[in-house]
Amino acid sequence: MSDKLNLGGQEFSSRLFLGTGKFSNTKTMIAAVKASGTELVTVALRRFNRNQAEDDLYGPLAELKQVRLMPHTSGAMNAKEAIRAAMLGRELSKSPIVKLEIHPNPHHLLPDAIETYEAAIELVKQGFIVLPYIPADPVLAKRLEDIGCAAVMPLGAAIGTGKGLSTADMIKIIVRDANVPVIVDAGLRAPSEAARSLEMGCHAVLVNSAIAAAEHPAAMAAAFKTGTEAGRAAYTAGLMPTSEMAVASSPLTAFLVNSDA
Repeated sequence: MSDKLNLGGQEFSSRLFLGTGKFSNTKTMIAAVKASGTELVTVALRRFNRNQAEDDLYGPLAELKQVRLMPHTSGAMNAKEAIRAAMLGRELSKSPIVKLEIHPNPHHLLPDAIETYEAAIELVKQGFIVLPYIPADPVLAKRLEDIGCAAVMPLGAAIGTGKGLSTADMIKIIVRDANVPVIVDAGLRAPSEAARSLEMGCHAVLVNSAIAAAEHPAAMAAAFKTGTEAGRAAYTAGLMPTSEMAVASSPLTAFLVNSDA
């Protein structure tokens, strides 16, 4: 059976999305993108610089036919700036998908829930496929779904911390209540955390630092690919229920009691 992820009418076979920042060079980034099997990558506006090859990611990524681009609004301090960045990103990339990201405080880089909500309202009206990066807040996630966001992207932990799924309990509530895809973004460090995200019912993960900052980025990208696929396969297979009591898998008591030996 087909198991594709649908985001605003666009289908994806891979449930691993990649950020393109923090890589030591473009060659390393492209190798990681290829190894990950991803079909969607985020790109900052400043990396659409076709006049300076060392800064331009659009050209190299455009050559990867299976990859679609998702401009993001990182750097925006408020809704007005994020909307402008999204408009420019769509014009440059020709992509309707946008990662809405507003984190005005450089000390913790946590998303601004109020400005994100205000920006999302306008971007949905403008026909964007909006994927908002948000705190792991079930109430906010539902509000964003209600106004037409194609997915919600709660953080696993603060950007770049590598603290994994510290918000797991809240993410589980978001997954339980959501009628749109839930994509864990930020904080993941290991492929096992990607697997756990998918096992919990999340629909995808977006990873950047864990791959870009690894000793061997392409190899780590391949590991995240495997972890994501394993997590999704486990979820669709149906995990066994948990129990407060031990339950023998091969009970032999009756056999021993009734034996004539």
